[in-house]
Amino acid sequence: MIIAGESSGELYGALLSGVLRSRNPELRIAGVGGDRMKSAGVELISEIASSFGLIEAVRTFGKIRQTFKKIVAFFTSFAPQVVVLIDYPDFNIPVAREAKKHGIKVFYYVSPQVWAWRTKRVATIAKLVDAMALILPFENDLYSRAGVHCKFVGHPIMDEIAEVTRNTDNSLLSIKTELGLQPDRPVVVLMPGSRPHEVQKLLPVMAGAAAALKERSPEYQFVLPVASNLGSDALAIMHKELGKFAHLSPVTTTQSIKALLSADYAVIASGTATLQAALLGVPMVVLYKLSPFTYFVGRLVVKVNHVSLVNILLDKSVQGDSGLRIRELLQGQANKKNVTEELFRISGDHEYRNAMISQMGKVRSLFLNRNASLSVAEMVENLQAGELAS
Repeated sequence: MIIAGESSGELYGALLSGVLRSRNPELRIAGVGGDRMKSAGVELISEIASSFGLIEAVRTFGKIRQTFKKIVAFFTSFAPQVVVLIDYPDFNIPVAREAKKHGIKVFYYVSPQVWAWRTKRVATIAKLVDAMALILPFENDLYSRAGVHCKFVGHPIMDEIAEVTRNTDNSLLSIKTELGLQPDRPVVVLMPGSRPHEVQKLLPVMAGAAAALKERSPEYQFVLPVASNLGSDALAIMHKELGKFAHLSPVTTTQSIKALLSADYAVIASGTATLQAALLGVPMVVLYKLSPFTYFVGRLVVKVNHVSLVNILLDKSVQGDSGLRIRELLQGQANKKNVTEELFRISGDHEYRNAMISQMGKVRSLFLNRNASLSVAEMVENLQAGELAS
């Protein structure tokens, strides 16, 4: 069984399912996810119902509780040998407790951000999991010290990039043509996130900045990747906001990697997409907004200096870097004026842009020559066979 709670985790679950089924054609996999996991052969018990933040979580609580009950019931009727829990700790840690009660082996894939806050979760996870796959290099020491059998496997985004580039003509002309873009004009990617509240708060800012850029440089064109798990409410918000900027003629796509491959620059909500852009060497500006109360509480408890994965990795895992960090615009700073100014700087200051690309190359080097999905599949197979995952 594979349990994912949001868009990025669902992608990792789909990649893992694909590898497991290719190696074990008779394997039956059930789980919680979305269309990508379903296409990869997972029998869905329930679909994703993710949220983020103290206020935002209330709106999806009922659906989350129903999903939890379905999973517990399925532990008896489906009787999985191993349950793979992908991130999403507020949901998956209680699932792990129930799995242990049913004698099911627990494999945790993608650590909660315990290095940023709620470090006591390390001890909780150590008691509940049989093995753990880590996707950030600095996490290994943290869990090893707690006695967790764990391994840094690389990042599944690299697997996704490899899969996309393997199955397509990698030329810029081909990718732009496929997306419906003009091949001789520059491209800016707008990525407002995969959660409804992110789209509602960030897309108007992004669209406003895009309009300002377009006014100054009419040759720019824009791509908007749409997360596959966005519901009708979020899509309605997206269409409404884009309708205010019809003159931008943005291209929408579900292919975020191809969108970034076509891009000269990107405006991205803090999250997994920032790492996608960094691994592909796309200069970016990062922004994020939460409810004021959630942000206030977060500032009290979070123990990192940056919010984007690319900057966190530069802080924690890259030695001898230049000190340059991707600009992060949070809360009130995430406005049209600031985003536009940063885009103008990236596009106009070649030295600054090249320094940013160099920093992202150092982050990419942390994940080279690894295949996360294959490594995790091997660990799960060993656990299923009664051996300690290695």
